Amino acid sequence: EIFMGVVRLAPSGKEVESNSGETVLETLERHGYALPNNCRAGACGECKVKVNSGEFDQGLIMDMALSQEERAEGYGLMCMCKPLSNELEIEWGTEDAQPKLFPPSENIRFIVVDRIERTPRITELRIRPIGKQMRYWPGQYVMVNDIERKITPRCYSIANAPTNDGEIVLQITRVPEGSTSNWVHDNLFPGSMLNVSGPYGTFIGDPSTDGPVLCLVAGTGLAPILSLADAALRRGFKQQVHLMFSARKEEDIYDRGLMEYWDKKHRRFKFIPTLTQEEKDGYLHGRIPAILGDQYSDLSRHSIYIAGSPEFVDACAEAAKALGANEDMIHSEGFFDQALPVAPESDRLV
Repeated sequence: EIFMGVVRLAPSGKEVESNSGETVLETLERHGYALPNNCRAGACGECKVKVNSGEFDQGLIMDMALSQEERAEGYGLMCMCKPLSNELEIEWGTEDAQPKLFPPSENIRFIVVDRIERTPRITELRIRPIGKQMRYWPGQYVMVNDIERKITPRCYSIANAPTNDGEIVLQITRVPEGSTSNWVHDNLFPGSMLNVSGPYGTFIGDPSTDGPVLCLVAGTGLAPILSLADAALRRGFKQQVHLMFSARKEEDIYDRGLMEYWDKKHRRFKFIPTLTQEEKDGYLHGRIPAILGDQYSDLSRHSIYIAGSPEFVDACAEAAKALGANEDMIHSEGFFDQALPVAPESDRLV
């Protein structure tokens, strides 16, 4: 790699070296900085940052993620932005700009040690690194690729807290048009090898949280929440942790055994499954945003963690705010579908 220049973080003045061909997001992550991001494909706008000075190539992005007005004002999407000048200064927004995350690694060789069919559409893979372990924070995600790199790499959330043996749990939904999810379901079995890059993402638990926690989850949005809850319960988190899980039908509720175990072991943990397409005894019925107020009258002290489709995340966040939730205490992870009409090398999908 040819050294090309620096990315400067304002207002701290901290500088990090950038390599030729790297996006600003990749540069920051390599140095351990936690810039919010999600789709990594110029479609969601999570990594929108003001560029104070310097030239950059914005690459192929969508207008809904960065409007023409925002471009004229100097904003860019850091997941696609590549510096063209020796110096690029961006608004970082914190005085200290301290590193927060482990720098990601590329193409670590993992082997599948177990495979569990969780639902008719969701397969769980348990994978372990052959070499050094990947260090990550609960709530982060990885990018999966085949050994020959013939498929399009995809991102999947890690569903477990870090372990001594480096095992990572992934829960992957089969999407009809999804070449990568179909490759996973059809080709990865115990003994199979795969390449994993990461960790990525900033959907990590706030260690300063000292109030009650409410998790609102749909589908495999459960994965990062499992990782966060696992870590919190292991370290003896003293406040209540409630997890509302939205499924279409009873068969779509998975990891029920783990939930029951946590329910019995941790007095403050409560699992609340909800069904949207059938009514059954023992389950709430309806979409979480519509029934949230029946369960909670005041969310002003709660830390809220939401994971699912962007539409689910937005609707839950609005419902939580209507019940008094503080915007600063709402953490969300919206999973983008595979059918994005943009360069698809890393659409977020779980």
